[in-house]
Amino acid sequence: MFSKFIDRPVLSTVISIIIVILGVLGLISLPVSQYPEIAPPTVTVAANYQGANAEVVMNSVVIPLEEQINGVEDMTYMTSTSNNDGSASISIYFKLGTNPDLAAVNVQNRVSRATSLLPQEVTRAGVTTSKRQSDNILIFSLYSENPDYDDTFLQNYANINILPKIKRVAGVGEAMIFGQKDYSMRIWLKPDVMGAYGLVPSDITALLAEQNIEAAPGQLGENSDQSFQYTLKYKGRLQNIKEFEEIIVRSTENGEILKLGDVARIELGAVNYASDAYTNGNKSIAIAIAQTAGSNAQEVIEGSLKVLNQAELNFPKGVKYATLINANDFLDESITKVIHTLIEAFLLVFIVVFIFLQDWRSTLIPAISVPVAILGTFFFLNLFGFTINLLTLFALVLAVGIVVDDAIVVVEAVHAKMEAGEHNPKKAAHSAMQDISSAIISITLVMSAVFIPVSFISGSAGVFYKQFGLTLAVSIVLSAINALTLSPALCAIFLKEHDKSAKKKGFMERFYTAFNAGFETTTAKYKRSVEFFIKRKWLAFLGIAVFAGILILLLNITPKAFVPGEDTGAILSDVSLPPGTSLQRTEEVLLQIENKVKDIPEIKEVLRISGRSLISGTGSNYGMVIVKLKPWAERKDANQEITAVVAELFKRTAAVKDAKVLYFARPTLVGFGFTNGFEFQLQDQKGGSIQELSEVNNKFLAALNSRPEIKYAATSFSPNYPQYRIDLNVPLIKKSGLTVTDVLGTMQGYYGGVYASNFNKFGKQYRVVYQSDPEFRNNPESLNKVLVRNSSGQMAPISQFVTLVKVFGPQAIDRFNLFTSVKVTGAPNDGFSTGDAIKAVEEVASQNLPVGYGYEFSGMTREEISAGGQTLYIFMLCLIFVYFLLAAQYESYMLPFAVLISLPIGLAGAYLFAYLFNVSNNIYLQITLIMLIGLLAKNAILIVEFSVDSRRKGMTIAQAAIHGAVARLRPILMTSFAFIFGLMPLMLAKGAGAVGNNAIGTGAIGGMLIGTIFGVFVIPVLFIVFQTLQEKISTKPLPIENQGTDVALLDEKNEK
Repeated sequence: MFSKFIDRPVLSTVISIIIVILGVLGLISLPVSQYPEIAPPTVTVAANYQGANAEVVMNSVVIPLEEQINGVEDMTYMTSTSNNDGSASISIYFKLGTNPDLAAVNVQNRVSRATSLLPQEVTRAGVTTSKRQSDNILIFSLYSENPDYDDTFLQNYANINILPKIKRVAGVGEAMIFGQKDYSMRIWLKPDVMGAYGLVPSDITALLAEQNIEAAPGQLGENSDQSFQYTLKYKGRLQNIKEFEEIIVRSTENGEILKLGDVARIELGAVNYASDAYTNGNKSIAIAIAQTAGSNAQEVIEGSLKVLNQAELNFPKGVKYATLINANDFLDESITKVIHTLIEAFLLVFIVVFIFLQDWRSTLIPAISVPVAILGTFFFLNLFGFTINLLTLFALVLAVGIVVDDAIVVVEAVHAKMEAGEHNPKKAAHSAMQDISSAIISITLVMSAVFIPVSFISGSAGVFYKQFGLTLAVSIVLSAINALTLSPALCAIFLKEHDKSAKKKGFMERFYTAFNAGFETTTAKYKRSVEFFIKRKWLAFLGIAVFAGILILLLNITPKAFVPGEDTGAILSDVSLPPGTSLQRTEEVLLQIENKVKDIPEIKEVLRISGRSLISGTGSNYGMVIVKLKPWAERKDANQEITAVVAELFKRTAAVKDAKVLYFARPTLVGFGFTNGFEFQLQDQKGGSIQELSEVNNKFLAALNSRPEIKYAATSFSPNYPQYRIDLNVPLIKKSGLTVTDVLGTMQGYYGGVYASNFNKFGKQYRVVYQSDPEFRNNPESLNKVLVRNSSGQMAPISQFVTLVKVFGPQAIDRFNLFTSVKVTGAPNDGFSTGDAIKAVEEVASQNLPVGYGYEFSGMTREEISAGGQTLYIFMLCLIFVYFLLAAQYESYMLPFAVLISLPIGLAGAYLFAYLFNVSNNIYLQITLIMLIGLLAKNAILIVEFSVDSRRKGMTIAQAAIHGAVARLRPILMTSFAFIFGLMPLMLAKGAGAVGNNAIGTGAIGGMLIGTIFGVFVIPVLFIVFQTLQEKISTKPLPIENQGTDVALLDEKNEK
């Protein structure tokens, strides 16, 4: 069938050229991303109840919303946080592949049901629903070296001139400034003056509603016979401090006027003052950008930075920006590294092939097959909707060592025919293709079949397997097409018989002579060794059993992980101080930390933010530090890698007093939280108190941290924040002509603050907030100056109705799937993996958690567990697919076992190398193992296929086995070593993406090396055993042909 391509070389070349052209077109149009869409779509609901504490927010805002949202279509789990600053945030996670737009609409519809159940202050401020990933792909800071520009100015400058444009960039889900320093007209009330005039905070609300309004007076002359028509225009909302100061509070008949400026201090300030940020010691703001689910991260970042660079041209003097986290930095660097590795792999494969084939003409044929298969793959990647990402590029690096195999087999077979006496290259190509076409098809089917089951894996792990596996499978199919069409045609044109009579004096000729002599000696020894094992078959089975035992042992002791952490060039730090610590004290500690670490040579930028935590949300005792490292090119030594820098950071800040400081590298996969370690939620499922949950959590963490697998397991949750409980004397309140609402409303106005109105400035709308001046709310004694008005207009000190009792409570309350929970994050100890840590958590939970308490894993840990449960079934399916394909190929249910039973040798080799080189059993290694099943089966197929043909030509089963093994040794070693040397750059990679490279390279090289070295000895034995069984049980006799000339010639050559 394929002989026609030898006779029609133009047709053969046209097929390959079309494949290349289509591939180039696909390459041009493919988007680039770090990883495919792996993180689950997330919808976030946010609300604010100004002045409320965490428990009030949870009970009055979060719980009503959660009860309505729970069970929304395709939801997997839900988390929420209620804070003492009145903020509430609910994150709903959906199944991978869910339409994020539809998910957001469904959540919004559920939120609408709960609106009537929420406090009026919450609905007035607004409940927002937004679709976004849970991680930020870009964080930059705007800072000022000019003291005239403070952080309030910087935030509002960004809000007016930068953020609106960034939000219009396609794919931006959220552009958020850490902290809320939007402009606000702050009305700082003076309680003593207010009381003297008989005023209470609710009067201010009424005044603003009366005098700070927009109006629509109408028109003069409308619908009349007049010549002109005039629009009536009211000045509208107040716009500046002076106008607010002039608000009339009261006027008398004798002309006396009381103005708002008489009872309050008014300034253009910020919405709140709960956070501060500094970049390299300069006052700043930090802006984080998150993408929408399904968007291209690279395009989102490039579009955002383009806006920022354009805005920089008009920055006020002294204002600059610094990029702290840019996902494209790691993406660009790692993809560049992979492309370099791709080129290096091609050159190494080319060299290995040249050494074996020993002439440029022969080497050129496999060299041509590589770009045809690699470039052609891009067309199908585009067709499948994939992207150019690290997974697809890793697959193509591996493909370089694989796609060359089929072409090598063709060239080597034609060479063998020519050396066996066929002097015409065209006839040799025809004869060779008759012998090996079925083997090439078998190999291609098997190599492709192992990746078919990966299409059934769900979740994030399924995306890894699909993109990696299908990319590799497509390149293998294209290489087979190339080997069956172009390669034999080129052999017929390019190859020519070697002139054996010519004298060989050059270095290369002497090298060839020595190499061939050595290889012939090796082949002779190999033949004797195969004969030895055939006579002692039990040794072969003992060897297989030993390797199977090693495989089982290493499967159990090799540390498990999902996606290993990479050097992403950024380090995150979470800082927490004792409960109740002021923002000023927290800032002092953060400055101390910055001073200790900023002179580390590998650090480029440092951003510190007080009042905010990466893990715990907001609070005066929280802080965070973002450290940007220098480029990878400037950090080439092992002691400059991110793990070494993290260790140095821990060492330098260990002595910081009263602060718990954690450092962790930015996670490799965005969208799964902020850490590379493990994450779970400890749940109170019985509805107990916060204090009980805290006690259970403390005991649980103490037991967990005592485990050797755990480096640390921590939470920022604490119920020991100093607070005051308000006890009301209700009988006295009623007796005085007051209501509870009067008392608490007055306290909220003075102490909590009230968002009472709006004003317009700079083309934007801002809030008007009134609250007591800070000096009037510093301590409990300030209640004595606060007066409340009864229904008769009489004023009374609020302190006579209120008793403050000092208590303790939480700063924030988390919930997970409707249960109050404590979020715990941690990292495995050195020498252990996240899989070991997960197992430790499960064991400690079973031993220590009392009845009524449970736990659930979240974030990347949840995905790791989900992926681990499917891996075994996928491997079994792969083996089943290979078995049935081989059974169909050989028309035998027995003979495929000769291939399958040899596989544990190579798989054990992969795990052995992983163990020796400290590579965890992560998803990269697991994908490599699936690929190895196909590669190792390929070597076995080459021997078994040739042995079956030899048996049909009249040889005994043992002769056929020996003949097949010896005849196929050269192409097996050639393809295997080409693959091994092609992956050496992956195994030895350094810098960005090195961990993934090392995992793939180490596993593949170990499996192929061990599988080839030992497999070639046991496969002939397995063939004899199962071919004998097949012939004994078969009712159909094997068609035996006369022993052909080709076989006789090969036997004669092998005997020599």
